[in-house]
Amino acid sequence: MTTSQPQYLSLHALETFAAALPVRDENGQPKAFVYGGAERTAISAQARRRAERTHSRHRANQGEGPLASYSSGRRTREWALFTRDALVKNHNWDPDQAIYAAKAALEGLGLKFGEKDSTTYLTKVLFYAPEDSGDRIAEHLNTHADAFNTWLTEYTAAKTEAAAKEEAKKNAKKNARKKAATPDAEAPAEPTAKDSKEEEVKVPPLPKELRTGILTAFAPRDAIDITIFGRFLAEIAELRTVDGAAQHSWAFTIAPAEHIDDFYAAADDAKLERRENALDFLDAADNAGAGMTGYQSLISGTFYRHAALDRYKLRVNLRAAGMTTDEAETAAQAAEAEFIQAFVDAVPRAKTNSTASTGTLPNLVLAHEGARPYYYAAAFQRHIDETSDGPAALAGAKRLLDHHRLVTTKRTDATPGRLLTYDLDIQELIDQLTADGTLPAAEVTTLEQLTA
Repeated sequence: MTTSQPQYLSLHALETFAAALPVRDENGQPKAFVYGGAERTAISAQARRRAERTHSRHRANQGEGPLASYSSGRRTREWALFTRDALVKNHNWDPDQAIYAAKAALEGLGLKFGEKDSTTYLTKVLFYAPEDSGDRIAEHLNTHADAFNTWLTEYTAAKTEAAAKEEAKKNAKKNARKKAATPDAEAPAEPTAKDSKEEEVKVPPLPKELRTGILTAFAPRDAIDITIFGRFLAEIAELRTVDGAAQHSWAFTIAPAEHIDDFYAAADDAKLERRENALDFLDAADNAGAGMTGYQSLISGTFYRHAALDRYKLRVNLRAAGMTTDEAETAAQAAEAEFIQAFVDAVPRAKTNSTASTGTLPNLVLAHEGARPYYYAAAFQRHIDETSDGPAALAGAKRLLDHHRLVTTKRTDATPGRLLTYDLDIQELIDQLTADGTLPAAEVTTLEQLTA
């Protein structure tokens, strides 16, 4: 696969949050790491990728953006439930029969399910596949109902045999315990690991035609987001791993981390109403105090973040999904435009309503090309000192542009690229550099113009 453009698109952004918590660790605390001798608040790459992936999927499903005419992927454990719903709705199957058949078919494919009542119809691993995969599986099972029902009889027999063996094993253990409790009885032998292991069901292999149809339903096809972000599924050998075309870095603050532990008190409306209407001071005292109290950690700061898109890999993935060369080229151009849009607009949604963090726009976005990806984290190894350097966003913009100018003068494959700002101070800086003839990239005024 070839493209007339350089292989890699590199994106850089400076983005400011104030009293927000876009992502947190297992203890509810902001993520952070030490870089350049200072602690930096961080937003993980996986949080950014999910935000961008779901942002683009929502736009496409609403008929908006460059990918509106393409399908999207869904990462979930609920494929058996989606297949059941399609069998019931589209093919009038009985719900109990449908869920049994859907789970059996996926087990026949090689997927394993949870063992608790709450997870019995959920695969043990998340599986990223086109949103309509459940519909396609249901269509295939209904079309080949005779062959499937023949296989399902074998599957049921295998399940019944395994259940009988497991019941016999439990009864043997119960009898052994009773015998051990009898006076003068010989102590039973300790069960071995093999004895104590739950009887595993040997699911008969699906017939080739059935298996091929279900595998095809899970193929990426025109779910462009799967070709961009990739997927890995070790359980099914035939479903190849899709090595995604996108790379994301962890975002980190360019100045030292700033965290606050915010104490909050939530009011109990009923208690407040009783206190406000109390005719006796003792009644008012009984209804004093908050309904609940607690702490939440919030962060502030300007973050540097980076992403890159491998244009060659994107086209290879699209061709592998079944597109012609022309179709892959058209899809790749649409995917790149949407990738840039999501990079600029998508924000992780943690504490959205209480911090309004998703209303954030980047201070600065730089898009450029090269024969390799370019990651400018080194520009901020020496952190911004706001007491001497001034506001972090403006000081960071100066340093980022200086770093880009240095790189493009020494690397012949790195293009100047395009620059967009939503920050008044940085706009003044860009205007000044433009007047001086030292702006290292072409300024654009709309998000769409960031696309080469």
